Amino acid sequence: MSKDPLLQPYQLKHLTLKNRIMTTSHEPAYPEDGMPKERYRAYHEERAKAGVALAMTAGSAAVSKDSPPVFNNILAYKDEVVPWIRNLTDGCHEHGCAVMIQLTHLGRRTTWNKGDWLPSVSSSKHREPAHRAFPKLIEDWDIERIIQDFADGAQRMQAGGMDGVELMISGHLLDQFWSPLSNDLTGPYSATNLENRMRFPLEVMDAVRKRVGEKFIIGVRYTVDEVQKGGITFAEGLEISQRLAITGQLDFLNVNRGRIDTDPAMTDLIPVQGMKSAPHLTFAGEVKRLTGMPTFHASKIPDVATARHSIETGLLDMVGMTRAHMADPHIVQKILAGREEDIRPCVGATYCLDRIYQAGEALCIHNPATGRELTMPHTIPLAKNKRKVVVIGAGPGGLEAARVAAERGHDVTVLEAQPDPGGQVRLASLSPRRREMISIIDWRMSQCAARDVVFHFNTWAEAADVTALNPNVVIVATGGMPNTELYETRKDTENVVTSWDIIAGDVKPAQNVLIYDESGDHPALQAAEIAANSGSTVEIMTPDRTFAPDIMAMNLVPYMRSLQDKDVTFTVTRRLLDVVRSGNKLKATIGTDYSDHSDEREYDQVVVNYGTLPLDELYFDLKPLSSNEGAVDQDALIAGEVQTIKRNDKGIFQLFRIGDAVSARNTHAAIYDALRLVKDL
Repeated sequence: MSKDPLLQPYQLKHLTLKNRIMTTSHEPAYPEDGMPKERYRAYHEERAKAGVALAMTAGSAAVSKDSPPVFNNILAYKDEVVPWIRNLTDGCHEHGCAVMIQLTHLGRRTTWNKGDWLPSVSSSKHREPAHRAFPKLIEDWDIERIIQDFADGAQRMQAGGMDGVELMISGHLLDQFWSPLSNDLTGPYSATNLENRMRFPLEVMDAVRKRVGEKFIIGVRYTVDEVQKGGITFAEGLEISQRLAITGQLDFLNVNRGRIDTDPAMTDLIPVQGMKSAPHLTFAGEVKRLTGMPTFHASKIPDVATARHSIETGLLDMVGMTRAHMADPHIVQKILAGREEDIRPCVGATYCLDRIYQAGEALCIHNPATGRELTMPHTIPLAKNKRKVVVIGAGPGGLEAARVAAERGHDVTVLEAQPDPGGQVRLASLSPRRREMISIIDWRMSQCAARDVVFHFNTWAEAADVTALNPNVVIVATGGMPNTELYETRKDTENVVTSWDIIAGDVKPAQNVLIYDESGDHPALQAAEIAANSGSTVEIMTPDRTFAPDIMAMNLVPYMRSLQDKDVTFTVTRRLLDVVRSGNKLKATIGTDYSDHSDEREYDQVVVNYGTLPLDELYFDLKPLSSNEGAVDQDALIAGEVQTIKRNDKGIFQLFRIGDAVSARNTHAAIYDALRLVKDL
């Protein structure tokens, strides 16, 4: 028997959990038609077969029709969900993993123009800032109906083979009742006292327990301290915890701290990179000490050492490592095998959560197999025949190509022009708040080192250098260089600098700085932060109707906190047309896409963030020497199948280019390119 605290079993009522690691409820937005179909099963089953003891699914499954699926939620109010739930639970149970599901009514944390277009309901007449829909103030018949909906939903989950349910009381309808900040009711459910505020959630718990019986596990995920004036205090939260414990209806408490009704509040509850790890862990331990209840918790617990500490010191009974398991679903398996150093680290980029808002599905910034388990592997098998692979470029895409090729057993050489690996990721990590990003590079370098990948740094590769290595496959991952050619004029403006120049420290910020952002991604705001911190007056300008559209809710928060107390302004719907020198100033011509209006403004410095142009000269030099002439079978690429195109009988190697060497995209795209091209070599 292992003495590792994380690997000890835990008895939760009648259920024996094989270790202390769980994935807490989260909605990766993979349901189809509101059902957790094969993609959903494959996602959770991958983590189950790698050793997770408890998978808490959904975030959350909606129990009522007037809780529209704003996160592409599972629809627990439909009878047809039962066989799909059974499919999911069977997939996890086969590997000894317990499965539960989080049930909710979103209340005002949704919108009316989803699902069946029913008005949202809440104990508050005010909209939630994050979702903006004004709710209907809940009526008595709504309360009666929703209580029964919770009971019905729990019964469906029980019929689907779930081991238990978790009721969501953190920011959703049940919490809206018991928080004084969101209860505008009169009568027995009013905010007059704690007993009234807790009445509705307790009635739900009672109805669920009566419906599913004593042998089914029921717990709650709830907010103990709202950390906001007028909200639930720590002292009141502890009283709530004690009241929950003495009801006898619950089998576990899953503790949250904070609110989720605004982007900044949610970012404090679910911290992103640059923020403190495990900020609420001691707080959760206090709830466990006071109540004696089985206690779960998750909030930026990204590494095994912190998770182990939480169990070893008795702060928690089960530790949630949810984003960590999006980065590496095989954490438990690697602990068991004594391979903790091989765990792919979560870098806190929170691309996963932001993707849900941006594009409707969670993806990990540097594990492209997450959410794609049906087509992409988490474990790379050995190839039947050893080949020689040459990779040009040691950015994230090139390093992923090298890693995967080496895991296939191939002989891999990497040529890199810079003295260090990392490309744009290394540049991004120069900002103290984004320092964790360098782990994307460090992990791949260590994986490559363990597989004898040969690196040549400070090497500007030309076609002759590549062919001299007699490769069977060449991967061009040379990235790109900043684009300063303005769209309207097609003019490369020599009087501007780039966001890269500012971030790298190659150019110092001037006094009065215009940052023109046509990409809407991190570099513009990173440069703005550097300039503002140096004392510059900064204007951030975009031709779009919103600034930084590719930096979604949670990642935007730290930038705003850094910039809003400084001399920084944001200008939208204005397009930079030209920049000319005017004495010791720069004269910028500013137009708009909405009319013919334009004007001229003076700055000391103009910084342009407009993506990159591919460094593709080497690719085109190699193209006529290759067997496929650089062509990609897109159908095979999408399906995750082998590339077999042959266009040149005299070609001596296959040639592919990936990432920004193709076009300006992002880190995830470059790594995904590499995995799906190289995994079958």
